[in-house]
Amino acid sequence: MPDEAPPFTSPHPGPDLDLRLVRYFTVVAEHLNFARAAAALHVAQPSLSRQIQRLEDALGVRLLERTPHGSRLTAAGAAFLPQAQMLLHTAHQAVLTARAAAPPRTVTIGYVEDLVISPAVRDLRRRHPDAHVRTRHLDWDEARALPGGQVDALVARTPLPIPDDGLDVTVLYDEPRALLVPSFHRLAGKESTTPDDFTDEPLVACAGMAALWTGFWRLDPRPDGSPAPLGPMLVDTFEDKLEVVADGRAIALVPADDRRCTLRDDVVTIPVEGIEPCQVVVATRFADANPLVAHFRESAKNLLVREA
Repeated sequence: MPDEAPPFTSPHPGPDLDLRLVRYFTVVAEHLNFARAAAALHVAQPSLSRQIQRLEDALGVRLLERTPHGSRLTAAGAAFLPQAQMLLHTAHQAVLTARAAAPPRTVTIGYVEDLVISPAVRDLRRRHPDAHVRTRHLDWDEARALPGGQVDALVARTPLPIPDDGLDVTVLYDEPRALLVPSFHRLAGKESTTPDDFTDEPLVACAGMAALWTGFWRLDPRPDGSPAPLGPMLVDTFEDKLEVVADGRAIALVPADDRRCTLRDDVVTIPVEGIEPCQVVVATRFADANPLVAHFRESAKNLLVREA
């Protein structure tokens, strides 16, 4: 009489074990009851039975036997259990080791001049406590740090002093422009003004900036198309601009919310009607794959809003 074929055969000498099935087995072995194990695993009992059957098929041995009072480990199951537990522990340690060896997630947020980004940065750090979120303050002529890779996102005002091709630009809010004049200027007491009120007065120009950027802040050309008169000098910093205006040698257009203008009592700002505002934006490199960049953009849109 020929020998009966064994009830279980391994399809290949070294089966690829599904760790999920191994974990299911260890839970059943702990409870020795399929119903209680299914409840602990939050799976249906028939599904759990099928998963254990799959594991037994892969191993080529029976691991558990049903009894009137529950289940019990077979000799193979009892031998397999400590190895299964060790396998799950080793897999967990492998995951932790891999994560620890990976470089920390980092993002550098640049911001220009007086703009405040703290609410969005705080929110990003709250959402990603394991990430390294850095900030970098930039002068108005350092926006090239974004395409150059020194920062991953840039909060700045338009027009950007760098080409915006290759950038994703998200508008956060509009910010009006205001006229900056010395405290003794003839317009200093007015509640608002228009370009007609200062059409013949020179506005301070900035050295080394793109023509689009310089023209926007010098209002050149003027709304009627006429060229703006030339100022007495070029300046390199905002502080130099304040000095030139305070000295009465020129006037300037500035962002209405620029806090640095309020630190001095020898200059005043006046709202200007009839000219387009600048915009505060967050710019990033096109298709940047760093998820922290997209999440910072979300935080900025929600939290970097203009105060009424």
